Amino acid sequence: MPVAEAPVFRIREIALYERPVKLRMPFRFGVVTLTECPQAFARARIEFADGSGGWGAAAELMAPKWFDKDLSLSNEDNFQQLRRVLRLAADAYLSDGQPATAFAHFARHHDAHQRAAAGIGFNPLLASYGPALVDRAVLDAFCRARGVSFQAAMQANLPGMGRAHPQFTGLDFDAFLGTLQPSAGIHARHTVGLVDAITAGDQKERVGDGLPETLEEVIAAYGHRYFKLKVAGQVQADLARLEAIAAVLDRSAAPYFASLDGNEQYDSAEGVQELVRGIRAAPRLQRLWQSILFIEQPIARKLALAVDLGRSDFGKPVIIDESDGALDSFVQARDHGYAGVSSKTCKGFYKSVLNAARCAAWNRDEAGAHYFMSAEDLTTQAGLSVQQDLALVDLLGIAHVERNGHHYVDGMAALPRSEQEAFLAAHPDVYEDSHGAVRLRIRDGQIAIGSLQQPGFASGALPAFDTMQALGA
Repeated sequence: MPVAEAPVFRIREIALYERPVKLRMPFRFGVVTLTECPQAFARARIEFADGSGGWGAAAELMAPKWFDKDLSLSNEDNFQQLRRVLRLAADAYLSDGQPATAFAHFARHHDAHQRAAAGIGFNPLLASYGPALVDRAVLDAFCRARGVSFQAAMQANLPGMGRAHPQFTGLDFDAFLGTLQPSAGIHARHTVGLVDAITAGDQKERVGDGLPETLEEVIAAYGHRYFKLKVAGQVQADLARLEAIAAVLDRSAAPYFASLDGNEQYDSAEGVQELVRGIRAAPRLQRLWQSILFIEQPIARKLALAVDLGRSDFGKPVIIDESDGALDSFVQARDHGYAGVSSKTCKGFYKSVLNAARCAAWNRDEAGAHYFMSAEDLTTQAGLSVQQDLALVDLLGIAHVERNGHHYVDGMAALPRSEQEAFLAAHPDVYEDSHGAVRLRIRDGQIAIGSLQQPGFASGALPAFDTMQALGA
């Protein structure tokens, strides 16, 4: 469908909520060990010219020390930052009552929102969190009102992606989106956090809830073949930990695959090269090294796009994640030798689609397959959050996605039973009822996602908003 035919509508209401999330086991990434965290929810009501319309929703964890890693800020300070950018975005989208396409609502506010956030000291990555939720809630409302799935809407470019924002010009989104095809399942890439036990012998105490806790238990329970391995920037300690991980992964006769997540723990390319040299020189890490697909954001964001990786030999492609703050960050990263960028719904799904289109165009221009996207997780929770992320990743044709929310959180155990059962009934392939709660269903390392193909942004059920509290002041 040509962009000119994309339906237009007004955004009439936006409501913001939150609910607490407690982890069943601590998750250490970068500079934080997470044990609890709020999850934010956005609801949006849209209206077409004929008076029809309806509500849509989105959800995302308010993860501390990821959007802003300033150590002088507490976790609660970070939560307040995220609440503020979410309210800032909601106010902006409601300030203009003129009808527009779904994409044009994003495009007309993006730059001004970034400037407003910068004016109160917020970086572009942090600022993006607000529109990321609002845009998904708006598109969910649109898809529900039109009776189309997220994938079908995107394939036909019903949001109207294109010239409404300058960063999106020069790419044929009608043609690109029309080539995308959903799949029936996707591999879950299991995260091995910095304090995760590898074997039972590593544990000082157990959670004891019957769910897998150690890496070897996770593999036995879920059958993963894809893994995300976090390193801490201390080469000798990282090498020893990687050897312990490899000792478990290498037991499999079947191939396995891994990404190496630097989590901004290095200040230079030389530091990363020292780790790579150590891995390559270690006999016990040879199979692990051959299995690594890419290295994720090893250099701190304030330095990453000033470093020219073209003069470094890592032996693996390197991608940006936390450095992907602005719409053109991937363009800058490419100029500095990076080969890829992550997709995360918390950064905005329009940005993910933009970067996927860039990869396709750049690879076509260079007659190769050098540029790519990975799919990473911000501890997406069962329900709207994980489903919308899965649908986006699937749309982009990425075969595996980091999944960690199901491991560090006890599924939907904290939610009303009626809400759990609603999601299970709507998505019996995505979830299962086990160990006293509805939770993500993973078999042979994969998540079946066929049921996401229904009207709305990947969800046939909605959370119980009446059990939540309004977004904190």
